[in-house]
Amino acid sequence: MLQQTQVKTVIPYWERWMRALPDAAGLAAAPEQRVLKLWEGLGYYTRARNLQKAARLIVAQHGGEFPRDFDAVLALPGVGRYTAGAVCSIAFNQPAPILDGNVIRVLTRLFGIHGPPTDKVVNARLWQLATKLVEAANRIPPSSFIPHNSSFQVSGSCSALNQSLMELGALVCLPAQPKCAECPLRARCVARAKHLTAQLPTPKPRPHTTERRFAAFVIKRAGRFAVRQREAEKLNGGLWEFPSLEHDATQPDPLATAQTQWKLPSPAPLCVIKHSITRYRITVEAYRAQAKRGSLLAEFQWHTLAELHRLPFTSAHKKILHALASKG
Repeated sequence: MLQQTQVKTVIPYWERWMRALPDAAGLAAAPEQRVLKLWEGLGYYTRARNLQKAARLIVAQHGGEFPRDFDAVLALPGVGRYTAGAVCSIAFNQPAPILDGNVIRVLTRLFGIHGPPTDKVVNARLWQLATKLVEAANRIPPSSFIPHNSSFQVSGSCSALNQSLMELGALVCLPAQPKCAECPLRARCVARAKHLTAQLPTPKPRPHTTERRFAAFVIKRAGRFAVRQREAEKLNGGLWEFPSLEHDATQPDPLATAQTQWKLPSPAPLCVIKHSITRYRITVEAYRAQAKRGSLLAEFQWHTLAELHRLPFTSAHKKILHALASKG
């Protein structure tokens, strides 16, 4: 959940998840639709599917216990070098390096490293530095890191170092207006000495954004609403959405298309949703319509409003559902 999502956003999702699926066996056996519903709103749903795949592998190959070996952790679906290092160092006190956005910011400023951190050469150097630091920490007693009267609990020096680097970046070495006067590394920081904190890390080029527009239709018939499930291999596969049409200047009016394709009477505006996914800036204009007798709507499933709330929706269409529920 913490991949690509802030801690404050994750906490209520994590608490709800742990109440529903408290162990690997429960997650492994859960229906996918329940997993997606619990994840609904966090985005990047491949993470949820990989999490369930990892749980099934843990049950099948590790007796339901999370592995402690770095390579075994790295082999879990959806787990990369950073996540494996974070788990193995923080939970098991192994000398495994970590490199997230906060740690990257600390290291690039501390050592005066120029170039986008995503650059292959720069990234390799950062991993090398992170490795040397955690290996050095492995040779130091935990008492050197943590005062005796501290309530901070760690499993050892490797855990303390990596958590300290992450917290230093999150609370002191901030992206804008870093608190250099409070930093315990200020005397050694190259960026501070050379007045480069505003320039480091080197920003990567911003990707060109693409505008996309959709018209969505909340179609009602006999107290039920038309929805469809996205194909598994597509973006947001397995999630649900209202009938929708993408359109731009080269495509015909979506209202006219909907009226022709689905034999809808004049749809009425419901809401407008603004949404972003990676480089896409998405606008969804939602309309309400009553299905006519003989409408060509066989491709959809029909559910009551209460049933819709139990389905996992894409983020934009979940907002449409909320607008529908609030307006009746």
